[in-house]
Amino acid sequence: MSYRVVQWSTGNVGRNTIAGIDTHPDLELAGVWVSDPAKAGRDAGEIAGLGRSLGVTTTADPEEALATAPDCVVYTAMADDRIQEAIQDLAGFLRAGIDVVSSSPVFLQYPDGVVPEEMSAPVREAAAEGGASLWINGVDPGFANDWLPLVLTSVCERIDEVRCLEILDYSTYDNPTVLFDIMGFGKPVDDVPMLLQPGVLSMAWGSVVRQLAAGLGVELDGVDERYERVPAPETFPIASGEIAKDTAAALRFEVRGLRDGKPVCVLEHVTRLREDLAPDWPQPAGAGCYRVAISGEPNYTLDLQLLGSDGDHNTAGLKATAMRLVNAIPAVVDAPPGLLTALDLPLITGRGLVRP
Repeated sequence: MSYRVVQWSTGNVGRNTIAGIDTHPDLELAGVWVSDPAKAGRDAGEIAGLGRSLGVTTTADPEEALATAPDCVVYTAMADDRIQEAIQDLAGFLRAGIDVVSSSPVFLQYPDGVVPEEMSAPVREAAAEGGASLWINGVDPGFANDWLPLVLTSVCERIDEVRCLEILDYSTYDNPTVLFDIMGFGKPVDDVPMLLQPGVLSMAWGSVVRQLAAGLGVELDGVDERYERVPAPETFPIASGEIAKDTAAALRFEVRGLRDGKPVCVLEHVTRLREDLAPDWPQPAGAGCYRVAISGEPNYTLDLQLLGSDGDHNTAGLKATAMRLVNAIPAVVDAPPGLLTALDLPLITGRGLVRP
């Protein structure tokens, strides 16, 4: 069976989802919506940088994109700084009976116990009204801290703590809004950016620890958060701009799910803008990695190294987010209506991706 798909936005992730949809044997690219009118009226293959035509013309008109009658929308529009608008977009698709896979808002990957019910109610109600499903995922939050660690726990005798880490150098990640405005890089270390405002880390990644706990059958007492930052020793350039001396250049944070006052499910990020910063913090395997560390009997450490064909680990991360969504489309379309979590879906594989 072939599923008709509309790609919604063509940023860092969206360009990769277009490529993935085009190569997937069970998917057909039906339309592409763009937020920038300057991108409208162009071939999707050109927008995605594929160097060839896909025969699908982009549009900045939402009604025109949805008139293609898609089975599913792949929603990769930026939501970190427009959460309510993104929720309205998702609810609109669902109410129209269109299934959705999306990379954001990330707290919707497992909102129970993470955000007030009224924040997830609009999409739940729209899904029920339209008889459609919504699945939020990616690589982090997503595969690197849902099925990857949960599968590893299947070979444990006893589990004391499951810790999921992202250890990456973001210097080649070209997104000034995320790096400077949301994460606070390049700003004075005593400034508190959006990401580090009280409760924001727990809202963004609390879904990770809550979903892990649910997968392990553990009821958490609560969730806490902590962070530390390191300034730049001198001014240096990155893909998104310049990091001035003494401004924030490395960030480490934890979101911890607690039981009996002890951490049992932990999400940790170690983000550097230069590999020599904070040398005492956890170091990656390879150029960058996602790591699962399980303390118990026995102890396990599993490193997932990332490297794109262009030699950049950040390219691989964007591709991983895109393909986690694309490869799940058949399962999401076939699932019962509602707001789905990773625990609701069957094992998603690369079925059909091996070429002759």
